[in-house]
Amino acid sequence: MSKFGEIIDLQVPILLNFYTEWDENCKHVHPILKDVVFAMGDKAKVIKINVDKNQELAEALRIKTLPTFVIYKSGEMVWRKSGFMEANDLLSTLKNDKLD
Repeated sequence: MSKFGEIIDLQVPILLNFYTEWDENCKHVHPILKDVVFAMGDKAKVIKINVDKNQELAEALRIKTLPTFVIYKSGEMVWRKSGFMEANDLLSTLKNDKLD
């Protein structure tokens, strides 16, 4: 988990997507995340985390529902939501001034 600490400590918003390969809602999120990455460029990072392969992290963050989205900025969790989200909703959340 030390690598996780390095990842979330960046100055730009970090959108984490917790997912599994077998969940249908999670599968529908993958192309949406590509749109978010394209739209945000270097103003944010998007990282997908498979909970089946990262159970310790998922348990530490109490991930219960999939997909779950979490935004970190400068090492602090600033936003979290579970369930399906559209690209525009994720983009407006990432661009929100209140994340500073």
